[in-house]
Amino acid sequence: MKNHTDMPRPVGEAQPPSAVHHSPWPGVISIAIGAFALVTTEFLPVGLLPAIAAELGVTEGVAGMMVTGPGLVAALAAVLVTVGIGKTDRRYVLWGLTATMLVSNLIVALSHSFPWVLAGRALLGIGVGGFWALGPALSTRLAPGSEARALSIVFAGVSLGTVAGVPAGALLGDLFGWRSAFQAGGVVAVLVLLTQMRLLPSLPAKQSVTFNHLPQLLRVPKARLGIYITVLVFTGQFAAYTYITPFLAQVTLLNPKTISTLLLVYGAAGLAGNVIGGKILSRSVRAGLITTGVLLGVSMLGLPLLGYGLPGASLSIAVWGVAFGMMPMSVQTWIFQAAPDAMESGGAVFVSTVQIALASGALIGGVAVDHLGVSSAMVVGGVLALLMAATAARWAHDGTQPVGKLQASH
Repeated sequence: MKNHTDMPRPVGEAQPPSAVHHSPWPGVISIAIGAFALVTTEFLPVGLLPAIAAELGVTEGVAGMMVTGPGLVAALAAVLVTVGIGKTDRRYVLWGLTATMLVSNLIVALSHSFPWVLAGRALLGIGVGGFWALGPALSTRLAPGSEARALSIVFAGVSLGTVAGVPAGALLGDLFGWRSAFQAGGVVAVLVLLTQMRLLPSLPAKQSVTFNHLPQLLRVPKARLGIYITVLVFTGQFAAYTYITPFLAQVTLLNPKTISTLLLVYGAAGLAGNVIGGKILSRSVRAGLITTGVLLGVSMLGLPLLGYGLPGASLSIAVWGVAFGMMPMSVQTWIFQAAPDAMESGGAVFVSTVQIALASGALIGGVAVDHLGVSSAMVVGGVLALLMAATAARWAHDGTQPVGKLQASH
């Protein structure tokens, strides 16, 4: 790995000295570890919602604001961080974003009122929005010529957060109380920060992103379709997923340990979906979008029908997990194909869209849960996912650009 002669440098950019003589992969892995920690922290309330709601004296729908709040802040932070950092070395920016995750977990773990919990979660939104606007693009900068592999490693961090992080948090909450999960999240954040400080090389800015750069993505028709598809599928996903634990507790009548096991199944299926999605996307991004929407819709709508018993619930959750593993890959590949030259500015707009959709989904699902029962959140999510699949089937068309450079390599 010491031989750097085979590593092409990005067009128009001199390689940082720290990247010339060393392998890029430790830096990429440190970004992936950050992705793991952020995904774990952002969705930690999903496995703990009933316990949090009971202790803080709010309904489960209101407790879902712990997912909505960070999403709304992240939507704004993705843009403001991208523009506000100017020409600051991106390494220092990533360190700062990871530090917000640490402080957020500590505030939530120590708070005894729901407003303070929401304040801590809002701080997390800054880290989430900024990280996702910058992280994937920076991973490809670290590994010129191996962009697909770099992205696949980062997405593996996302899948691992779903596989291990969220179920582990739910199990910790069951054994030691929900606050212990956020305390553990704080410890993980410290380890991630130390890892990034050790492994990330200097990442000088290629250019400053201004507000004038942001609309570039929206000027591309294919990208506009991708944004619409993204809104539908992420809103549907989080309208349902945010309330999966209350559903399994109230409808399937499972105990916390069995719920943690099913969340683990969901995450493991997500890893399989990552592999399956990569193979489908290598042939057709349109097919990947349609398959994702259909699997999401069928599995979500299947839960109110089959979820009264463990076998039916397990089957629905496994299929849902596969679809979730495919979901971010499919929509991001479509966006990256549509506007490959607008990675940082386009990334900010994309992340803002995702976070607004995520927050809206959690909010819509919460309203449905409080007024119509927990099964209604699954119906709302399923309908939106199928609408996304129908939209892709009607209007999406694969371009001539090869997918191989963009989709995850398996």
